[in-house]
Amino acid sequence: MESRRTPSLTWIPVLPMLNTEWAATICRKIAVPKESGHNAAVPRRFATVALAFAVTVLVLLVAEPAMSAIAVTNHPLEFIDTSFENASPVWYDFAPDGTVLVHLLYDHERSSPNRAAGHIHFQLHAKPGSRLTLEFRNLDNVWNGISGSIARELKTVVISQDGREWQPVPLESLPENRVQLRVEMPGPRLYVARVEPYRISDLDQFLAGIRTNRLGQVTVIGRTVQRRELEMIRVGNPQAAFRVFLRARAHAWESGGNYVVEGLVHRLLEGDAEARKYLERYCVYILPMANKDGVAQGRTRFNLQGKDLNRGWDKPADPALAPENVALEQWLERMIKSGQMPHLALELHNDGNGLLHVSRPPVPELPRYLERMATLEQLLRKHTWFTEGSTKEAFRNSGTLGDGWLERYHIDAAVHEFNCNWIAGLKDYPSAKHWRSYGEKLASVLYEYFGAVKL
Repeated sequence: MESRRTPSLTWIPVLPMLNTEWAATICRKIAVPKESGHNAAVPRRFATVALAFAVTVLVLLVAEPAMSAIAVTNHPLEFIDTSFENASPVWYDFAPDGTVLVHLLYDHERSSPNRAAGHIHFQLHAKPGSRLTLEFRNLDNVWNGISGSIARELKTVVISQDGREWQPVPLESLPENRVQLRVEMPGPRLYVARVEPYRISDLDQFLAGIRTNRLGQVTVIGRTVQRRELEMIRVGNPQAAFRVFLRARAHAWESGGNYVVEGLVHRLLEGDAEARKYLERYCVYILPMANKDGVAQGRTRFNLQGKDLNRGWDKPADPALAPENVALEQWLERMIKSGQMPHLALELHNDGNGLLHVSRPPVPELPRYLERMATLEQLLRKHTWFTEGSTKEAFRNSGTLGDGWLERYHIDAAVHEFNCNWIAGLKDYPSAKHWRSYGEKLASVLYEYFGAVKL
């Protein structure tokens, strides 16, 4: 039997690590087996253990001590209030120069590295006339496993003294994915939001008006994770020749779709000759707020079980994790069974680009679908302020409602984004007023669309 010797050791000095704020030079040596000659076959576990132990010690030795809060005396900011409906959860502290560092909180996707922050809605309490500088932190989102800061999309916010009348304010982009807001307090309170908020209370008021109109109907088709009701709006005669479906607010921060929906419904319910003409041709179904739990809690993207409601449409939804999508799926399958399948579906969102997302799943009817989407884009350009255009020829976004409804149910569907920073067609900042106007014009778009395409 071959005798075994203790492996000889080579001492490898670790490079000194210097923290100029608090530490002196640190040097350690790690013992690892020398792999040469007779000892070449000695297992490397000795080196691995020694190295792991040494690195652990180094981490403990050079770790920064807990940072003390910076004391800012006589700062004009008294408080950031997030106690109201749809407020974004944040925490804040101060930079040495008095800048208020506002830290957004991430939503996280289940079983995924993906995360999202971006909903901004809070109230500043500060001395009237004072000037504040706010810097937004935690903008490093992750999507499809890839890091990507939303700083490049965060160009404007809106401010309001009463939470109802809003005005846009441009943001300043800084190095290292930082974004800064400078405001002067017109009074002791000032709301700040990424886009004009649309709350559950706003939806309730909107639904109440529809319920009293003979041309409108509101039915509950299911419930959210927290058991909030999911309402489906119908405007028009269900026996009309064509049916269109719209969904808003799958992502909680993206309120623009709610204003578009309001504009469309109000136009169709006006009762004039044009409105009657529209409803003789088509009937509209709308799920106005898919992610009600996220809206209530001021979240950004995912539902309360960490599911993206605009993903997973390539397969049946999970009732435990995405009851919101299960409710819509069941409603749709009932419509199909009764011979009332929608002819067109639009999923309404906000982002920093405003494109019409036309996905391309491998379905036999794809060429005719693309022709119809081209017609839709032309009519949007004709009747509304839409100028941004559609996605490129190779575009596919699997699992979205636009992609999944076409692939699974053979329904023409698309995701319609609305730019949250700038409306190129109007050369103006986005607003509830502009989005409502878009919805009103959409009534004409749908009328001409169903008169032009072959289904």
